[in-house]
Amino acid sequence: MTSEQIARDLLKIRAVFFRPDEPFTWASGIQSPVYCDNRLTLTAPEVRSDVETGLAELVRRYFPEAEVLMGTSTAGIAHAAIVGHLLGLPMGYVRSGAKDHGRKNQIEGRLEHGQKVVVVEDLISTGGSVIEVVNILRDYGAEVLGIVSIFTYGMQKGLERLAEAQVENHSLCQFDEIARIAAEEGYIQPHDVQRLLQFRDNPNDDTWKGATT
Repeated sequence: MTSEQIARDLLKIRAVFFRPDEPFTWASGIQSPVYCDNRLTLTAPEVRSDVETGLAELVRRYFPEAEVLMGTSTAGIAHAAIVGHLLGLPMGYVRSGAKDHGRKNQIEGRLEHGQKVVVVEDLISTGGSVIEVVNILRDYGAEVLGIVSIFTYGMQKGLERLAEAQVENHSLCQFDEIARIAAEEGYIQPHDVQRLLQFRDNPNDDTWKGATT
């Protein structure tokens, strides 16, 4: 499965939607020209098949020794389950916090100390949430081989966090490529590509809003 095909799939179902002239507001308060909702891949069977096949290929290629897949909560859970089925691997997921009842688990599913784990994530921006999952698994005693994800922005902060945590991520689609294809297919204007990349390079600098040529 090629990254270009995944990019076209995500654009087709508006899982990645560009709106440089009417920015979205992220939970952090950052004004963004792009909105990503990869949960929509689950409701589009053909795209879902491409995505899950692609994620399975990433695991086979980069982490062939994987013993368990662990999804991030909540967006990575379904993808980890489907990819686990394709690969014949067990899966589980990591909660954002431990339950306050029952066994008070934070890691759901069977995981043995020392097992080799691949984390399945839908989207990586600044990398904070997925690194938290990696650290929880490591603290438990798992050997985290790396991360596979559908889409990554390639933001500097995210790259730095991944490097600091000494964990590699492999994504099906990169921000640069999806921006280029969005311009080619008429979702955005060609001059918007540079604005999008300017946002990606420094999301706290909103001068991209005025860069219309």
